[in-house]
Amino acid sequence: MPDRDELMAAMQARGAALRGLGYRVRFDLEDGEGSILLDGRGTAAELRAVEPDEEADSALQLSSADLLKLIEGRLSPMLAFATGRLRVEGSKGVAMKLAALLDDD
Repeated sequence: MPDRDELMAAMQARGAALRGLGYRVRFDLEDGEGSILLDGRGTAAELRAVEPDEEADSALQLSSADLLKLIEGRLSPMLAFATGRLRVEGSKGVAMKLAALLDDD
């Protein structure tokens, strides 16, 4: 199971795709690894470890393993959502835009 630092490094490697997001997305990791905030509002996507109550436009709850699969393109965001492996709080539109950015790369 990947830890939070590994996940942040994998997301940073996808920085070119993520910088066009324009929103803040919090990833709440269900397996005790905490939360990661992706701030895609600037010219570069910024990532940092945060508490689960950090304000964001959308919050995604999933396991660390599933997040790594999403980042690497080995798990479809729509499939993860449909099968209950991914839950979304807040703006569903922001989550869909993030999914499209990850699929485009």
